[in-house]
Amino acid sequence: MAKYKRWYVYYYFQNKDGKMVKQPSIYYKLNQEYKEFDDRYRAFHRLRNIVEKLLKGGFYPYDGKEAENKYTCFSALDYVLEIKKSIVKESTFKDYKSRVEQFKKYLKARGLHNSNIADLTKKDINDYLNHVLVKSSPRNRNNTLAVLSAVFSTLEENELVTHNVTDKIKKLQAKPERNKTYTQTQQNEAFALMEQKDKDLLLFVKFVSYNFLRPIEVCRLQVKDIDFSDAKLNVRAKNKLVKTKIIPEILMQEIQHFKGINPDFYLFAPNGADYWATRETDKRDYWTKRFKEIKNELGLGKDYGLYSFRHTFITKLYRELRSQYGQMETYDKLMLITGHTTLTALQQYLRDIDAELPEDYSNLLK
Repeated sequence: MAKYKRWYVYYYFQNKDGKMVKQPSIYYKLNQEYKEFDDRYRAFHRLRNIVEKLLKGGFYPYDGKEAENKYTCFSALDYVLEIKKSIVKESTFKDYKSRVEQFKKYLKARGLHNSNIADLTKKDINDYLNHVLVKSSPRNRNNTLAVLSAVFSTLEENELVTHNVTDKIKKLQAKPERNKTYTQTQQNEAFALMEQKDKDLLLFVKFVSYNFLRPIEVCRLQVKDIDFSDAKLNVRAKNKLVKTKIIPEILMQEIQHFKGINPDFYLFAPNGADYWATRETDKRDYWTKRFKEIKNELGLGKDYGLYSFRHTFITKLYRELRSQYGQMETYDKLMLITGHTTLTALQQYLRDIDAELPEDYSNLLK
């Protein structure tokens, strides 16, 4: 298996005339996703095992009467989950599975679970999306649509349906949700309370605040990611690429106690630096709940969270730089620090968090 050739999984299946026929090759974008030989080999090996399991379980690749009731809504949705499990991130799969299971409950409640998946219509999907909308929000409805669109795209690729019934269903306008920026007083009170009650949580927050990391990026940090001699930090992004960031002196002086301990320890486990074998999203949820105790004591609402510290300190940094430099030079300096890869992304982010506000314009209204 040459690294630079396209890899795929294929199989033969007997048609109704008894002839063994090679079926369409299965790629699932794994060649684009996995560039290294070992990673690609493991990914395709998982895919091969899934295909074998599906075939042994009765998967039938042909259309027509022989296939009738072979692809019920339930079996087709389970088939897609098996495929997705091998090609998407763990956190993404968790979201897929949750939303697909909710969809299955809805189908069963309406007696559609044993129907042929190819018989589901745009109206059936719209009815379900309206059901989600009434129970939750436009944002959740749109996220559900995105998952169902991906599911039916996979079904279409594998010829379990003739077309993607979600293609012409539009997203709704959804009010964006974001964490608010803390005032100076709120930030001071939060830091003081964490200093008193939860110093590990305070250090977690300082990585968010001073290194401008997302909470889930802080959860990924291990002792070996810290270069104490050069004050550098290796940060693993969601796409598994490693970014190198400087550690500012204000934070460097707070992390000396990590020096010399097991390099594989995570910096932030429930009882200090330690091994912690659980999902990244569960780690983030753990620290979110831990901060909720502080937040509740301060009387802060649902619009405030760990992410708010990132917004707060990027706003502080932007305004300080803006007081010394022109706008474009400020953008250039800020991009190096925050890690935004494009100017457009940075500008949009700054607008979203209201980092730049106009001066008093009362004289213009006289």
